[in-house]
Amino acid sequence: MEDKLKRVITDYKSLPNKDLEFGLEKISEDFDSTKELLIKLSLHLDSLEENYNKILSEYKSRNK
Repeated sequence: MEDKLKRVITDYKSLPNKDLEFGLEKISEDFDSTKELLIKLSLHLDSLEENYNKILSEYKSRNK
């Protein structure tokens, strides 16, 4: 995290609106990119689970 954003987060009560706007923008950007990454990872995890279960099912049917 860059120093300016750290300062905004810790000292927001005494900073001018311009700095608060900077902090809001940076946090919003980070939130959006983190949310997008979590969605992609969730979809990937679902796909992995589905493929694992298909292969496991086939494996079990062959070893009865």
